[in-house]
Amino acid sequence: MDSFIIHGNFVHSKNRFVLEEINDMNLVVLNNKIDGFYKTIPECFKNLEYYDYSDKIIIPGLSDLHVHAPQYQFRGLWMDMELLPWLDRHTFPEESKYKNLDYANKAYDIFVEDLKKSATTRVCAFATIHEEATLALMKKLEAAGLSGFVGKVNTDRNAPDILIEESDVSIKNTLSYIEKSKEFKNIKPIITPRFIPTCSDYLLKELGKISKEYKLPVQSHLSENLSEIEWVKELVPQSKSYADAYNIFGLWGINKTVMAHCVYSYESELELLQNKNVFVAHCPDSNTNLTSGVARVTALLDSGVNVGLGSDIAGGEDISILSAMKNAIKVSKLNKRLSHNNDGSLLFPEAFYLATKMGGQFFGNVGAFIKGYDADIVVLDDSSIKTTLKSELTLKERLEQYVYLKSSDCVFAKFVKGRKIED
Repeated sequence: MDSFIIHGNFVHSKNRFVLEEINDMNLVVLNNKIDGFYKTIPECFKNLEYYDYSDKIIIPGLSDLHVHAPQYQFRGLWMDMELLPWLDRHTFPEESKYKNLDYANKAYDIFVEDLKKSATTRVCAFATIHEEATLALMKKLEAAGLSGFVGKVNTDRNAPDILIEESDVSIKNTLSYIEKSKEFKNIKPIITPRFIPTCSDYLLKELGKISKEYKLPVQSHLSENLSEIEWVKELVPQSKSYADAYNIFGLWGINKTVMAHCVYSYESELELLQNKNVFVAHCPDSNTNLTSGVARVTALLDSGVNVGLGSDIAGGEDISILSAMKNAIKVSKLNKRLSHNNDGSLLFPEAFYLATKMGGQFFGNVGAFIKGYDADIVVLDDSSIKTTLKSELTLKERLEQYVYLKSSDCVFAKFVKGRKIED
């Protein structure tokens, strides 16, 4: 177990609308958990390892609720088309390469190294249908000191033959990956049907049973694109909505579930999301790049739905959740100005709340400096931002400026579950 003290200036979310500053204090971490803040270090803690980050900005670790690890190699490419043709022309051909374990290892080394350097401490990642490559990704993330979930993708229809597994084979391989993933401490399996169009009713039902039996969370996509939504109506005509299609197959409400996007999830779907305690992974970058639309994040929050942020590589181009924060605010402002609804725009404290405390709840007690929470801590260095105002800015203002100006930069230091991530 790791115990230590960090001295400096801290910012975290008190609630959805309020950022709390804790200045010139000592944060004590005991056995990987937050113990509390002390102005003067008690005698019983005097022998603990001590880190002085007095001139830095210290925040809770960020959670990425939706990222496609095998798509990282083509981030920033081919953004001139919408979701479904983009999948067919670029995503599926790239993911088929992960049958080759040598290729998968090289690609995942790049992804994990960059994720390690980011402000992300928790991740919910899609791999591919390939069991060996999926386990290789899990092993690399574990070795890097990160924490979260990795899913072996399930697909048994409406994809290239090389990315389709016969239904029972897909189920068998999923059970095998679950069993083999028991060797990992901090990276856990998650049930991962790619989305309704690529999964038969039978496969979805069986995955729901596996989630229930093994007490595993579920991740997938929901209401990202208008063409996708119409397709789901044809494929699952017995469902009342896209959300209901997942629910009737037993994939919601048993264990934690995260659904990416929800750009067009309203009315009855909002009630179902809230009742089933589904987390929404808001992915502003990919929703913009793939011309999907703008999720009404404040409406989701006002309806009591849990919302976090996702980088959604490679629909999104940047692994940084700080960047997702910035862009979530921007697209919400456009939604407020251009849409005929009463939505408010997302405020900076709200975006930070989604990236830390609210998104972190998918992983447990994560994302705030609260006694008993996991010690996920990120230290940001804003010294390279040159401004005559530095001495006049509050810590919260320095953080906002950092997010807007330096959000893709490497962090100064990072701790995950109380363990310092080394270069």
